[in-house]
Amino acid sequence: MTVSDPQNTPQAALRRALGTLGPLDETTIEARTDAYFGRTRHIVEHFGDSRVTYAVFIRRPVIAACGLVSQWLKNVAEAQGFDLQCREMYAEGEWVGAGEPLLYLTGSFSRLAPLETLVLQRIGSTCVAAHNAYQMAMALPSIPFLAMDARHCAGFEMQEQMAYAAGVGSRAARKEGARGFIGNANDATAGFFGLDAGLGTMPHALIGYAGSTLRAAEMYDEVYPNDPLTVLVDYFGQEITDALAVCRRFPERAAKGHLSVRLDTHGGRFLEGLDPQTSYGVLERHTPGTIRRYRSDQELRDLVGTGVSAAAIWRMREALDHAGFHHVRIVASSGFNVAKCSTMRDAHAPIDVIGSGSFIPDRWSETYATADIVAYDGQPRVKLGREFLLQKVRDSHETSKDIS
Repeated sequence: MTVSDPQNTPQAALRRALGTLGPLDETTIEARTDAYFGRTRHIVEHFGDSRVTYAVFIRRPVIAACGLVSQWLKNVAEAQGFDLQCREMYAEGEWVGAGEPLLYLTGSFSRLAPLETLVLQRIGSTCVAAHNAYQMAMALPSIPFLAMDARHCAGFEMQEQMAYAAGVGSRAARKEGARGFIGNANDATAGFFGLDAGLGTMPHALIGYAGSTLRAAEMYDEVYPNDPLTVLVDYFGQEITDALAVCRRFPERAAKGHLSVRLDTHGGRFLEGLDPQTSYGVLERHTPGTIRRYRSDQELRDLVGTGVSAAAIWRMREALDHAGFHHVRIVASSGFNVAKCSTMRDAHAPIDVIGSGSFIPDRWSETYATADIVAYDGQPRVKLGREFLLQKVRDSHETSKDIS
């Protein structure tokens, strides 16, 4: 649940994250940056330093999510004792066009050169992930999302960046009426969503340990009797059967809306009782216009294919309602990226919550940010083809947010 403690705001979480990571010492920075930046630093120190201005940009549209990198840079400057001006060109959560500069960094060339690699690592994927989270939230504005990205991340630093990005993208979508990501699946980054702890109840492993879906639900209820209960129902391939068994075992939870079933059926099979023909039939009963239009292969897969399709979700809702469990909620997971969310919107899929880590950038090459120096000691100079950045840097003095 959301907490009112000011120590659990997204802003407080950002401050804690930066305090935990620290600015990194100079030796570590030089070891992690590209070698030619380290050599550039030594050459500049030998021949005389220069005050330069860098422009940092990405070649695709994104949502501005620069707080992590800009505050990290500020920490580095303070730790190393040099002056840094970091001008954010867009407010956090604002849409940014392809190629538009996100940041202008002004300071000592010898100090900034070794930071370029690390800056680019911290900004590109974060802004793209924020854009994806925003698009997902806007595709299904009435549905809350749970960020389940941690298991797909390459270590904690990426995990922190992705959770931060989902929070930024969600707050941008919330300004336009969407619910967005209301929480995530682990404690360490819960603060980015204004929470004090991660959300979630059970993995498939607990069901395997218990020996049955129903027994796993009973075990959970015994240890956490006051918490809402979400039960995975795909372990044995009996989603409908097991969901109804759990509902009948916990009728009070079901009646109060404190029980949810989570569909996570993998793409190798259909939900219990479905096949291609019956899947078409389910959508014909509930949303015939959806299936009668032209669809791409991927859209058809999301609508009537294997795994957690729109037909599977509608079939589960049918079964629950037919048995009188109208208040039991459906949590859907498995591959809910921007495209799948859009297809589910078209199918009016009766989803109550979506669990997804699919806002993590799909094409990593799209996350590659670039930095170019555009001025040396106040004299405009940039490599051929990037002259547009010169005008941008002049404009930035009037329109930017200086965090130095």
